Amino acid sequence: MRQRYGNLGPHLTEQCRRLWAAAEALAIGRGGVAVVSEATAIARATILKGQGELRQPQAIPAEGQRRPGGGRKPLTQTDPTLLQDLDRLIDPATRGDPESPLRWTCKSTYQLAGALNHLGHPVSQRTVYSLLVDLDYSLQANRKTEEGAGHPDRDAQFEYIATQVRRFQRAGQPVVSVDAKKRELVGNYGACGEEWERSGEPVRVRTHDFPDPEEGKAYPYGVYDLARNEGWVNVGISHNTAQFAVASIRGWWQKLGRERYPRAAKVLLTADAGGSNGYRTRLWKWCLQGLANETGLAAHVCHFPPGTSKWNKVEHRLFSFISKNWRGKPLDSLATIVNLIGNTKTKAGLCVEASLDYNTYETGIEVTDAEMALLSIEPQSFHGDWNYIIRPG
Repeated sequence: MRQRYGNLGPHLTEQCRRLWAAAEALAIGRGGVAVVSEATAIARATILKGQGELRQPQAIPAEGQRRPGGGRKPLTQTDPTLLQDLDRLIDPATRGDPESPLRWTCKSTYQLAGALNHLGHPVSQRTVYSLLVDLDYSLQANRKTEEGAGHPDRDAQFEYIATQVRRFQRAGQPVVSVDAKKRELVGNYGACGEEWERSGEPVRVRTHDFPDPEEGKAYPYGVYDLARNEGWVNVGISHNTAQFAVASIRGWWQKLGRERYPRAAKVLLTADAGGSNGYRTRLWKWCLQGLANETGLAAHVCHFPPGTSKWNKVEHRLFSFISKNWRGKPLDSLATIVNLIGNTKTKAGLCVEASLDYNTYETGIEVTDAEMALLSIEPQSFHGDWNYIIRPG
């Protein structure tokens, strides 16, 4: 409609413009006056007047053309600072107005109209809406794109990891992506998402999500095999520590890894930069040394740069599908969590196994300099802090 009016409007007289708008509104039906007014900027009163004329053709006055330049002038002409003040109210942080009256409030059209009136611009909420549309503003939600300060070697590290993955897979050696999923409250708590139930019979859950010490929390730690599209999740009940992380990798090797890769001499682990498997965590490296000694596998470790955890394969090839599988389902017991994880499947063939870990993992364990000196660790030439090998001792 806006496009039609833009093409036709300049060729219509004032009377024809009014009658055309009235006819469009009548064709739309209920709410048509508001729709046409918004699309064409013709006043609602003018459209209503045209509708009255169409209902009584004899009331249509003889053709008369207003002289050029006649009629009510747009507010943007009679009030030249209106758009500038509106723009400053919309985004005061970037428009240099830290004292804006709407600096810390929700900027609705009603509040914007009130603030503009306070600044000496007598406008209505609907006028503000039309002005915002003309300024190419629209209602938009936040979009998650910011990753923090990017490391200068970010892309180079991505390429290094990709090269190592290809090299290991060509040699038939295991490559796994590891990380901890966010902890989950165990109990009859509300869950995100919706699930099909009989109408009017939703699953009843607790009103508040206050943790229950008796039911505790669950700490899922995932190990995702890139080549086989296979996941292993160790569900702990203690703490997400480096000991727990390495114990989860050990569980994967004992349950799945050594059967899948009987000729493996080394394993490539891709992990985040922080958390229980962070590159600065001494206990992580100390426990990996124990795992290497026990299995005879050389642990090749590659960490993703800080702030890039979403690129870790375990996040979007394993954890995302687990979250989808238990959407709308209260995690009322540890057995429920394990069963939901273990029954996660995809059309692409993802298979997941899960296990409960009842061990207790203490926090605050420190590894001394003397103990670090005993590690058989070999930093790589490119970013040895992110890329290193821990060989069996």
